[in-house]
Amino acid sequence: MEPLITLIAVTALLLVAGALGVRALRPWTVAVRGGLAAMFLLTGAAHFIGMREELIAMVPPALPAPGLLVTVTGVLELAGAAALLSRRTAPWAAVGLSALLVAMFPANVHAALNGAPTGMVSDELLPRTLMQIAFLTATVSVAAAHRDGLRPPARPKEREAAR
Repeated sequence: MEPLITLIAVTALLLVAGALGVRALRPWTVAVRGGLAAMFLLTGAAHFIGMREELIAMVPPALPAPGLLVTVTGVLELAGAAALLSRRTAPWAAVGLSALLVAMFPANVHAALNGAPTGMVSDELLPRTLMQIAFLTATVSVAAAHRDGLRPPARPKEREAAR
């Protein structure tokens, strides 16, 4: 539940700051990127501090090297959080984090269905699924809003044809 609270609280705080006149925070995408960055900083850090053993226990037994998988996903979450803070890298980070959320969802299902001791309030499948949908909605919205940043720049001839 803490990641969801972090996403909502930081996004809301940045939206309010933008509404109060902080020009750089006016676009909603900046607020959502900030909320996502804070959330992925929190969840990425948990892969190394505080919840590492619980996260390793969540990895489905069919997957090899659970400790390595937790380390890799933690690094990807931290890198994604940092990349969300730059307008130039945000769309790529949002796409990558969306894929990561989808790839990690089976661990949430495994933990919920097999009673893996995560220490989280949301140990049941429905709350976990709803939170994943909220996170995925936020990452996809950032990617969609910055879709021009995902396209290669137009060549001069293509620019002329578009006019």
